[in-house]
Amino acid sequence: MKDKLCFSQPPRRPATNFRSLLMLAVIGLMLNLCASAGDAPSWMQALVNAPLPEHSEKTEAILMYSETNVTVVAVDKIRTQVREAYKILRPEGRERGTVLVYLNSQRKAKSLHGWCIPAQGKDYEVKDKDSLEMAPPMIAGIELVQDVKARVLHIPAPEPGNIVGYEYEVEEAPFFLQASWGFQTTLPVRESHYTLQIPSGWEYTSSWVNHTELKPTNAGKNQWQWTITDIKALRPEPNMPPFNGVRGQMIVTLFPPGGGALNNFANWNEMGKWYTNLVSTRLDASPQIKQEVAELTAGKTDTLQKMQALAGFVQHDVRYVAIELGIGGWQPHPASEVFIKRHGDCKDKATLLRSMLHEIGVDAYHVAIYTERGAITPATPANHGFNHVIDAIHIPDGVLDGSLVATLQHPKLGKLLFFDPTDDVTPFGQIRGALQANFGLLVTPDGGELTELPQQPSAMNSIQRTAKLILAPDGTLKGDVEEIRLGDRAHSQRSQLLAVGKDTDQIKPVENLLSSSLSSFHVTHATISNLHKWDQPFGWKYTFEAQNYAKNSGNLLLVRPRVIGNKGMSILETKEPRVFPIEFDGPARDTDVFEIAIPDGYVVEDLPPPVDAEYTFASYYAKTEVVNRVIRYSRTFEQKELSVPVAKADELKKFYRLISSDERATVVLKTDTK
Repeated sequence: MKDKLCFSQPPRRPATNFRSLLMLAVIGLMLNLCASAGDAPSWMQALVNAPLPEHSEKTEAILMYSETNVTVVAVDKIRTQVREAYKILRPEGRERGTVLVYLNSQRKAKSLHGWCIPAQGKDYEVKDKDSLEMAPPMIAGIELVQDVKARVLHIPAPEPGNIVGYEYEVEEAPFFLQASWGFQTTLPVRESHYTLQIPSGWEYTSSWVNHTELKPTNAGKNQWQWTITDIKALRPEPNMPPFNGVRGQMIVTLFPPGGGALNNFANWNEMGKWYTNLVSTRLDASPQIKQEVAELTAGKTDTLQKMQALAGFVQHDVRYVAIELGIGGWQPHPASEVFIKRHGDCKDKATLLRSMLHEIGVDAYHVAIYTERGAITPATPANHGFNHVIDAIHIPDGVLDGSLVATLQHPKLGKLLFFDPTDDVTPFGQIRGALQANFGLLVTPDGGELTELPQQPSAMNSIQRTAKLILAPDGTLKGDVEEIRLGDRAHSQRSQLLAVGKDTDQIKPVENLLSSSLSSFHVTHATISNLHKWDQPFGWKYTFEAQNYAKNSGNLLLVRPRVIGNKGMSILETKEPRVFPIEFDGPARDTDVFEIAIPDGYVVEDLPPPVDAEYTFASYYAKTEVVNRVIRYSRTFEQKELSVPVAKADELKKFYRLISSDERATVVLKTDTK
């Protein structure tokens, strides 16, 4: 399943892909025709001889200067002026010459200019009239309708050695009285400034995330300025938390005189009230919804069966389509509208399910969450940094069932079950790994509270693999493998298989697995079980043959007992020390048992030693033995903690090295001279 966004907000800079880069390159060629000679402004000229901050030889560009000036005019009007200039160091830095300003029905561009100061020759200038307005690249794999647009300006000659810069001003009617200053990026920043101007009688608070708090200077009446210099670049790391969870930023919350504004929040409780105000009018069940609930629950006397029927309907019969116009990026459509159209985004589906559950006397609540763990933590100040919505369903007294594992006991609301109606492959009672041990905003009629979602037992997400194989004297290995998959291990396979267009492609997951461990192989047979039965284990049975699997060395035959499946990881094998926590998809417990019949004429000369690695975050046990002329290799891998702090990075590296060593180990067979 692809993660789907619910809360639309204009990003500062878009993620790029090949298609969008190609499109922007074409636009750039068109706009270059509009460039003209024109002196760059003084704030850019001052950067020509400015020293560069510390950076690596791979740095593509440096953000030499950044200035954000925010002027609060009224509750419904905020002006923001942005100036930025980059020194291009490598060809990859050319994309900094393309400026995208995101706009919507509430956010309008007042001006946009760009300049280039080349290392040799005259300055270039492009003006507002030289820009184009276009729809931003859509999210691949889903239908999406939104009113976000991008004003695009291409600055000519963004070549290594040149400085490109731009300034723009936007005016918006904000949905909430909060602003953020994300001063840290994936590039080094020489200096960054932020200025806030508020009307008389207004107040503000500033919260700092991933950076020591800095006090502002008074820049005038009701005006404050913050300045940071020499900001280190964020270096991407494998399995790191989301960018917004690690970047240095300041969140500013605004308070008009007298209070009473519905769109400002100083804490999570107030944000919950704000969201409750958006949702409360959307939950009423229409006659059509009431009729559907009656039909779906007809003949069912058990409350759990009724809940499962309603959840299954919203999960599978309501198609995911995001239509987010204006406040629609945050406010769901009415449940009645979602039901009639049979489509909606995550918050729409969560709303419809709440409406339907209410008809059988079951309460439920919205939960705003980010689809990757680590974006929001208990230390994060209240902000709108969520991109997904799920449900927290109250489990009525007397409803007891072992399948309901994604639960927690709330001190006021009772037992709550977390369920994602957008996730069409995770059964009712469970949540996928990325949501487990993640923090979401539980929205209740009394307000909101940041809540840690439950972590499910690791055994519920597993691959149980067994193989019975025969080894020939020439090194050929062949035989049968059976896999039983649970949890996310099953859901990922189902998602892949349901997306293939041809039956012949259904074998690809098996081929991908084998190719990661075998240099050559041939799959002769494969079958699937429980592909469409979401609440049942997913299964594979396949037969393969791999020539030259065992290696001859004189009278010896070297056999790797760990035939397929890799648990060792090299994510920490880097020159640079680890900076960020290591995040994992979810808890897991995988087992492998490979039995390899020893070929006639050979006996065992040497076996690999057993491995017993036990850590707080994970464990790994492996053993190789010989039973009745069969090499039997068994191992168990368990991921127990989903976030490993940097302080344990060396332990984790040692753990993966032990696994990798075991996975490479060989059994030595020699010819039997008796």
